[in-house]
Amino acid sequence: MPLLLDLIRQLAEYERAVEQAVGTEELLHRSLFGEDPVVEAVIAERDGEPVGFALFYRTFSTWLCRPGMWLEDLFVLPSRRRGGVGRALLEHLAQVSLERGYERMEWSALKWNTPAIDFYTSIGAAALEEWESFRLTGAPLRKLARSVG
Repeated sequence: MPLLLDLIRQLAEYERAVEQAVGTEELLHRSLFGEDPVVEAVIAERDGEPVGFALFYRTFSTWLCRPGMWLEDLFVLPSRRRGGVGRALLEHLAQVSLERGYERMEWSALKWNTPAIDFYTSIGAAALEEWESFRLTGAPLRKLARSVG
């Protein structure tokens, strides 16, 4: 857990949102290995050293009536980028998806992260420009939950 949480915090720093990375080892462990695991992770190593990770979970397409994979995070240490680590992680996840009968893999990228976007398009991923992402968290989430009743 310490290694994965450290990589997650490095990702948050890269994405200029370190103050939002408030998860703990206990919460991460529960999410990965608890009674009801909700996420999976893989760690990439090169020469016995951790160099990146991917964190993912199962989704569902109502139109396809088939499961899919949501890639929540993909991160490669800056010093190890452009060495095939990101591609190897995605290849592994594509294999997992096919083995499990998942119909698709999806993820998002920050609009300013052009190196990542260029990489994703180079492997054949398509940007879903007609879709807008939304997030409800914190006080607005609690307020909405209280309004139902």
